[in-house]
Amino acid sequence: MEHSVKQRPTWRFAITLAVLIFILAGLLVACQRGLVASPPPGVPSGAVDQTLHLQTVTELPLAGGTARFDYQSLDATRQQLYIAHLGASLVTVVDVHIQQVITDIRDIANVHGVLAVPALGKVYASATGSHEVVAIDAQSRRIVRRTAAGNYPDGLAYAPDEGKIFVSDEFGKAVIVLDAHTNALLATIPMEGEVGNTQYDPLSHHILTNVQTRNQIVTIDPKTDQVIARTDVPGCAHPHGLYIEATAQLAFIACEENATLVSLDLASLHVTGTQKTGETPDVLAFDPGLHRLYIAAESGVLTIMTVRGNTMTLFAQGMLAPSAHTVAVDPQTHRLYFPLENSNGQPVLRIMAPL
Repeated sequence: MEHSVKQRPTWRFAITLAVLIFILAGLLVACQRGLVASPPPGVPSGAVDQTLHLQTVTELPLAGGTARFDYQSLDATRQQLYIAHLGASLVTVVDVHIQQVITDIRDIANVHGVLAVPALGKVYASATGSHEVVAIDAQSRRIVRRTAAGNYPDGLAYAPDEGKIFVSDEFGKAVIVLDAHTNALLATIPMEGEVGNTQYDPLSHHILTNVQTRNQIVTIDPKTDQVIARTDVPGCAHPHGLYIEATAQLAFIACEENATLVSLDLASLHVTGTQKTGETPDVLAFDPGLHRLYIAAESGVLTIMTVRGNTMTLFAQGMLAPSAHTVAVDPQTHRLYFPLENSNGQPVLRIMAPL
């Protein structure tokens, strides 16, 4: 018995094919115009870290090879982020508005610290390999001056009233003072021990610096360049990272050797709280809008604290990425910036946002 086969009308097939071609062509144009984003290399687009309550926005490939990064500094007026790529001896400049690398400023030997000073239109970087502080013009992004600055220049702070840059000379056991306008050397302040990070307190108008090998925080008067107080920090072994939350008048201190964060009341100079962190905590960043303090550790563990008044509580803690020891935050967008040495064989800047 023969069976007849029903034929599909050719006009329906032609219409279906035309619609598919139209859709594919539209997607191709959208991708070319950037309307449809493709996932960045090494991380799924929109990947969510439920432990840290963060979502990956993108990863930007960076120059310089898989070498160590260090401090970062955000110029909110220009919407530019400056990243010290220590192992590559360059400072990378990122436009945080369009999320693109603008340029790399080279020939800054083993750059550790970087500090944008928008009021002066300058960026300062500590070239530890050449024992210098380098001044960069923020507009042209060119090096304009180099000044000898001790034995091992590291952290940087700016005192606006006095127009001075204060430099942590870590192994020189001193804080170096430079004229911010001329870069001239003004003073060397002995610290009697290895120096950690140095920060400016805009409320007291003092400079504060960690003395790692004495487990102290030291207060400097920038008018006289003299030490006016030395405060022991109980429960803190080898204080290195430092952040000043001026509104609450708290100093947050990252203690490298016992993996601890300590909060210190700057009025009473008493410890108000402690929190265990990842091994070897390093760089701290604070988002005042969300009241969140981020502590990045050499182990790659990120600790997030909620800070309200003089009280801090643990919000989240977990593994971010190997060697993710440096963090910066944009207080306007709340986005976080993590330069990573090696993501699938290349250095990248991972940009994340709170959920």
